[in-house]
Amino acid sequence: MKILFIGGTRTISMAITRLLAERGDELYLLNRGNRNSGLPENVKIINCDINDEKAAAEKLAGMEFDCVGEFIGFVPSQLERDFRLFAGKTKQFIYISSASAYRKPMQGYVITEETPLENPYWEYSRNKKACEEYLFERYRNDGFPVTIVRPSHTYDERSVPLGVHGKNGSWQVVKRIKEGKHVIIHGDGTSLWTITHNSDFAKAYVGLIGNPDAIGEAFHITTDESVSWNEIYRYIADALGVTLKPYYVSSETLAALGKDYDFTGSLIGDKACSVVFDNSKVKKLVPDFKATVTAREGIRRTVEYVLAHEECHRDDEEFDKWCDDVIAAVEKMKENFNG
Repeated sequence: MKILFIGGTRTISMAITRLLAERGDELYLLNRGNRNSGLPENVKIINCDINDEKAAAEKLAGMEFDCVGEFIGFVPSQLERDFRLFAGKTKQFIYISSASAYRKPMQGYVITEETPLENPYWEYSRNKKACEEYLFERYRNDGFPVTIVRPSHTYDERSVPLGVHGKNGSWQVVKRIKEGKHVIIHGDGTSLWTITHNSDFAKAYVGLIGNPDAIGEAFHITTDESVSWNEIYRYIADALGVTLKPYYVSSETLAALGKDYDFTGSLIGDKACSVVFDNSKVKKLVPDFKATVTAREGIRRTVEYVLAHEECHRDDEEFDKWCDDVIAAVEKMKENFNG
């Protein structure tokens, strides 16, 4: 098939790009070229900033596709632009939304695609919901061939999955664990979470491409394995060959003390909730889909990769100091309470 990805080189999309290239599809990536090193040789690049709509229209003139995949749209205005660019020019438009848009607080821990989208805690999730609503309106009113995909916590070899981290990603937390420092875990670490390796996510996504039954539908794609945050952090420590030293802080306290990190959204509106995803809908359309990378194995691979690649070692002294300050503040509160 002839396929265009807007983006195509980030955590979720890179694995799909590699899988389609291996399969032999005619794949184009429209992006600014910032992360194109290491791409398969048979992937074609359209070097352009999609936000420059005029330039994008000129680059895409005369081209039609079996599928367009949108990975970097976060607000409805970006999807309005995509509609202008691709209406009548693609047989399918797959938009990456987010499972974080599902209703919070939870009313039951098992999530299906019928779970309402309503997240008052996180603007990111509300914007994703608004994007979905716009696209489904275009489907109903204009026949725009939309498929919505909602990933949850998807990771690759470049970033270790965590609940609490700074602006530079996972490295500073990995470093703290490696150095035997206390590491902040939200809540008591017992809530259930789902982390999906991008290579597994790609299998189901590719199975939706060109599937007529996927048009006008929404699907989440995750592994069926649920693990606690304590297990996730222990797997990281095990991969490093050290003993984990967890320090538990409530999500509400982290949100109050971490104004620069939006833990209200990312924790209370997402990771602090126990969730189990029912993937039966996507499996009905992609019966061969099965996630095979366990959390333990995926984390081991990722830790090994990060340790071996210095470009992943992005120190974050500000976040490191914040962790120490939070721990000291919580200890002080405990002393005052006990005293």
